[in-house]
Amino acid sequence: MAQTDVLWFEEVKRSQVGLVGGKNSSLGEMVQTLSAQGVKVPPGFATTAEAYWRYVEANDLRQVISDRLDEMAAGKKTLAETGQAVRSAFLHGEFPPATAEAITKAYAELSKRAGKDELDVAVRSSATAEDLPDASFAGQQETFLNVRGDRALLDYCRRCYASLFTDRAISYRQVKGFDHLQVALSVGVQQMVRSDIGGSGVMFSIDTESGFDKVVRIDAAWGLGENVVQGAVDPDAYQVFKPLLGDESLLPIVEKTLGEKAIKMIYATGDEPTKNVPTSRAERAAFVLNDQEIVLLARWATTIEKHYGCPMDMEWAKDGDTGEIFIVQARPETVQSRREAGVFRSYRVIEKGKVLTTGLSIGGAITAGRVCLIEDVRDIDKFVDGSILVTGITDPDWVPIMKKAAAIITDHGGRTSHAAIVSRELGLTAVVGTGNATHVLHTDQDVTVSCAEGDQGFVYEGSAKFEVDELDIATLPETRTKVMLNLANPAAAFNWWRIPADGVGLARMEFVVTEQVRVHPMALVRYDSLKDEAAKAEIDAITINYDDKTEYFIDTLSRGLARIAAVVHPKPVIIRMSDFKTNEYAGLVGGREFEPDEENPMIGFRGASRYYSPRYREGFALECRAIQRLRNEMGFKNVVVMIPFCRSVKEADKVLEVMVENGLRRGEDGLEVYVMCEIPSNVILADAFARRFDGFSIGSNDLTQLTLGVDRDSEELAGLFDEQDEAVEWMISSVIGAAHKAGAKIGLCGQAPSDHPEFARFLVGCGINSISVTPDSFFAVKRHVAEAEADEPALKQA
Repeated sequence: MAQTDVLWFEEVKRSQVGLVGGKNSSLGEMVQTLSAQGVKVPPGFATTAEAYWRYVEANDLRQVISDRLDEMAAGKKTLAETGQAVRSAFLHGEFPPATAEAITKAYAELSKRAGKDELDVAVRSSATAEDLPDASFAGQQETFLNVRGDRALLDYCRRCYASLFTDRAISYRQVKGFDHLQVALSVGVQQMVRSDIGGSGVMFSIDTESGFDKVVRIDAAWGLGENVVQGAVDPDAYQVFKPLLGDESLLPIVEKTLGEKAIKMIYATGDEPTKNVPTSRAERAAFVLNDQEIVLLARWATTIEKHYGCPMDMEWAKDGDTGEIFIVQARPETVQSRREAGVFRSYRVIEKGKVLTTGLSIGGAITAGRVCLIEDVRDIDKFVDGSILVTGITDPDWVPIMKKAAAIITDHGGRTSHAAIVSRELGLTAVVGTGNATHVLHTDQDVTVSCAEGDQGFVYEGSAKFEVDELDIATLPETRTKVMLNLANPAAAFNWWRIPADGVGLARMEFVVTEQVRVHPMALVRYDSLKDEAAKAEIDAITINYDDKTEYFIDTLSRGLARIAAVVHPKPVIIRMSDFKTNEYAGLVGGREFEPDEENPMIGFRGASRYYSPRYREGFALECRAIQRLRNEMGFKNVVVMIPFCRSVKEADKVLEVMVENGLRRGEDGLEVYVMCEIPSNVILADAFARRFDGFSIGSNDLTQLTLGVDRDSEELAGLFDEQDEAVEWMISSVIGAAHKAGAKIGLCGQAPSDHPEFARFLVGCGINSISVTPDSFFAVKRHVAEAEADEPALKQA
């Protein structure tokens, strides 16, 4: 048989991992099969496993490897000493003449094809056991960029061979049970993409954090791609919703986060072919990719994923000379795609210590850990990652450490407080409104936070013993009544994609404004006349990439809402237009100039009354334009608009008129508009409201407050606030009946079914169409609904 030292990519298929390794066989596969579908891969060739073994035999390396590994196994040499010895032996070896000639001839041909004398190439390692479905060898061997000339090429081929015995590669093979002398290495030699003057990065056809399989994640930085691969730079982050990529008129980009990108890797001269240099201020302030390039890469990711039949991990590069984009690597993703799907957990306390404090339970979990007490947001840098955060109250400034906390305990706050909502969506255990946590708990104290014992949350001394039961989604019963989710935080939305919800019954716009936009919309509309110079400076920094500052609001809000809309697509997502109170709106950047001081903001200038008021009408126009973009430009037609706190029929007419002025006409292009039912007038005049809206969503928190005359945030009156009071239940049953009579849809999105799953039985008995609950209570409510339907044969037949 003829000696085969080199194969061109177009001669290689992915089935030939044993011949040219996982990386190179994948490159060959793409060149052969995906080029016709528009996926661009830089040309090149691969040395074969045969060439590696000939190099090993010519330099008597098999014995060296075996002896050094035996010494390590016997405890005579450390891992570091062993790896160093084997690598040194490889680096001092010589290529057999025939192998060296095959490599240099192929390099000359590659240069000729590119129209250059000595083409600059990337030299990549590709092990014959890498990128298997259950084992990723990514990053264990070396890649060298900007290699030029025969001598340099052969030298870096040696370095690739030597990198088969890096310390991490040796350790990994031992853990996985691979025989070191059965794994060979192929070297991929690929035309360099001039990303040193362009950009590059990595791409996954799945969300790397949650495993959400309907998005492509792209990370991007300036310069050569090694910094992104190695995690040496904070890159831009983009996410694109895959199901809408088929329509070329849409731009379904659901995330665009600007990274710091403090350094970039560029070509160098001398012994080292590359070097890192600081990026310019302009580069740090700019996105590496424009929207069309982001979507192009995402389409390629879906093409590659479809061809390989599994989620993929890819690397890409953009040529700064030509503007062309290329895929330079593709391999199976091996973390999220192999996670056990469809399993959720429930918790039960077995043994517990003394009760230290109690409050409202958020989430159904139990968490034990060590307290880190932080009373002032200025001290959040002192927080110890993985600790239980104890504080007085949280606001958006606390979110960075809330994401790093194991659990949260606060002195103040109710079930609709910032701490409660954020904790639910981050999947954190939280006890809020204890009244005294910061007085009775201290830093470095071991405690257990239990939210698995009903409405009340407990903080126990020490580490309690508890059991965890796993719930399989497959065992959930089917229900006629739709059970939906309440979501607000785009950053956490993907955590819940596996829940088989019937849609999102409440997406709180104001949370997206608070967490991601951060600027009062009127401060953007009236930026030129803004008196607060500090606020103007902050707005300048936040909107640095936007010539039109109002475009920042529209862009950021639409993307944040898109992440929520993506989770359950194509099922409905009911987005409530902003329902800030004046004191909350005043807290946004630049907000104080536009908000009046009110004695009672809870029943003041909020909800629908703002939308047609000269004080906020232009701000509401921006909200409408964000919804337009979300539905028409991004493609999320599953979005339903909901108007909150609409006090009268006249007010409803005014709001609908303003919406039409801003491009949102009920019924046009399938747009549905709902109204919140949270004021007694909504119940009393339900027939009139039903003629103006497609449906109702009962807000049990405000409806209870206004029916019983109880401030829902009053600790003194907490015992009187009861969604199951007879008067409140009369209101709910009455409006459900009126909605059915008028042919309108009706659901409930308040907190009551989440706190009291048995309340769902009452709602089912009234014939409600849907119930929307927090993710942590979805399973309990779903089962209560199923039981209630089983107890109501007449309803089940209806």
